[in-house]
Amino acid sequence: MKRTVVGAILIAGLAQLVATPAQAAPRIDPVKALQAALTRGKGVNIVSTAKVDQGRGFYYTVDVDGTVGFGPQGETAADTSQRLRFSKTMMSGLKKLGMAEDAALEEMPLRVISSGYDDYVSGPQFADALPQGTNWVRYSATDQPVSNPPLEVLEPATLKALLAHRTSWRDGLVKGTIKADKLVKVSRSFASRFRGYSISKPVSTISYTLRLSAAGLVERVTARGVLRHWKGSLLRVESDTRYSAWGREVTVLLPLRGEVLDQEQLEGKVPYQVPGAWN
Repeated sequence: MKRTVVGAILIAGLAQLVATPAQAAPRIDPVKALQAALTRGKGVNIVSTAKVDQGRGFYYTVDVDGTVGFGPQGETAADTSQRLRFSKTMMSGLKKLGMAEDAALEEMPLRVISSGYDDYVSGPQFADALPQGTNWVRYSATDQPVSNPPLEVLEPATLKALLAHRTSWRDGLVKGTIKADKLVKVSRSFASRFRGYSISKPVSTISYTLRLSAAGLVERVTARGVLRHWKGSLLRVESDTRYSAWGREVTVLLPLRGEVLDQEQLEGKVPYQVPGAWN
């Protein structure tokens, strides 16, 4: 009888030891953490690199470094430095097409200030087009630059979808895969840039890894995928973005009006669209 009572006590004690840790350490919801961070006047620093490979040695890379400012609905402004670089094979092909000079200009560094639906762009490639005293070209009706081209984790809906399609989640490291046709339905940034690659068969798939802080905020995201266009072309995309200083005070100052000319005023002298691969 004594053995039965002692056994019952031991079993009850073991059950409490097993149950208590799970109840005491609930997992933080990264989506709620992100939504709480989307506060006007606050933001995050980003450092990003991406590679787009069209095959046969034709690829380019894009590096972005800067700050993104938030509002209740998400990103509202950004101040970034950007650099585009072509592979040797791609540059050789552009030379054969007589576009070597244009390509060299595109590889020059850019500074891009985004606010609302306007982008203000400054860089060496505009030097000959702008009159003295002006340094910026304004492009209207633009999208916000993305922090990570295929996976914009600063969008709560996108982050939620990535967490839902995870294959593992351990020690703040989330790994998973998501199909492009699913992503295009939830991610505004992905849809605006890769919609043509989301309706093809077989469906494109993107694999990813997220590293989360103790507070549940994304510290790093890497992504890799082969996107198949419905017309038959392929894009191999790789990207790596680091996020730091979440919640920092952010004030994105626009250039003075006298230093800016609209793209329409410089038609034929500057690119029709915002320079840079992801704008």
